[in-house]
Amino acid sequence: MASQGPRSEIELVIERTTSTVINLNNNNSFTNNHESTSFMVAKRSLMSVLTKFHAGYFRISLSLGGQALLWKTLIESRDDTSAPRHMFSTLPSPALAVLWSLAMAIHVLLSLLYILRCLFFFKMVKAEFLHHVGVNYLFAPWISWLLLLQSAPFVAPKTATYWWVFAVPVLVLDVKIYGQWFTKGKRFLSTVANPTSQMSVIGNLVGAQAAAHMGWKESAVCLFSLGMVHYLVLFVTLYQRLSGGDRLPVLLRPVFFLFFAAPGVASLAWESIIGNFDTGSKMLFFLSLFLFTSLVCRPTLFKRSMRRFNVAWWAYSFPITVLALASTDYAQQVKGTFSHILMLLLLALSLLVCLALTFFTLFNPKMLLPDNDPIASLLSKH
Repeated sequence: MASQGPRSEIELVIERTTSTVINLNNNNSFTNNHESTSFMVAKRSLMSVLTKFHAGYFRISLSLGGQALLWKTLIESRDDTSAPRHMFSTLPSPALAVLWSLAMAIHVLLSLLYILRCLFFFKMVKAEFLHHVGVNYLFAPWISWLLLLQSAPFVAPKTATYWWVFAVPVLVLDVKIYGQWFTKGKRFLSTVANPTSQMSVIGNLVGAQAAAHMGWKESAVCLFSLGMVHYLVLFVTLYQRLSGGDRLPVLLRPVFFLFFAAPGVASLAWESIIGNFDTGSKMLFFLSLFLFTSLVCRPTLFKRSMRRFNVAWWAYSFPITVLALASTDYAQQVKGTFSHILMLLLLALSLLVCLALTFFTLFNPKMLLPDNDPIASLLSKH
């Protein structure tokens, strides 16, 4: 009987040790299962985002890059003695740095998402590349990089390496898109042309502007001539209202603002090549202003597309910003009361549109990736 006491104590210790080990194993198993579940949920969320993501989302970084270039132009206009320009030149430089950094961060994030989309959903990227609307927004990331390069407060915009890295993809896409228009391919311009086709023109013109700022006049003239020749062909084709415009979903009606973005960018590019806002730049600016007025006077065209917020709304911002940029150079050249009033109105409109879109985006994040996205649905049917 005396020996049973120590033996029971030993058994009790063994049982407690065993139960402790079992509890530790259960806790480790629960932790591993929880981590595995969290990882699977995060992976599914990322995959869901990548399936809905497309190049059209680069409208956001395109708009913010345009805003950064606009305010850099205003802040650095030290040689203009007019009251409005002098007021803008007194704005703090750190504000531009914050805006540019925000635009850069968003563009890098969008670029990383698209790279992941290329890795995991290459078939969707291929479908986008072959689609008559989706392929045009493949120019947007490279245009955004060129705009960020020109507006950079930290990096010298005359860095040749960056220009080559960002401009060569534009030329490659040019060969692909322009080549199929005048060869014996199945994609005739009259059947695939739509307002988003002007993104290719804008890509050439922004590249020409960046090249001119670096002093590469021949490269700038080359890209400018490519962009303008194809803009004339596109403008005439779209002016005839052939099947391409009718095939555009109603939710994508905001891309009609690209009609006045192209001549607006052309006026800025030509000014960069020539060195001043001459008659050619003024003609392109007036064309852009006329097309803008024509669209604004027809609000019913955009009524159905404005019922619910979607990423296509960001198509409003960049063209208006480009027009505001051109108006600042026009006002600096003409130096009249009307030109400065026009500049202030367009600047205010550009800022209000960008702020409104930012506000809608921040307070409606779930609507950025809807299940009924027009581009995503078009690509799935392709």
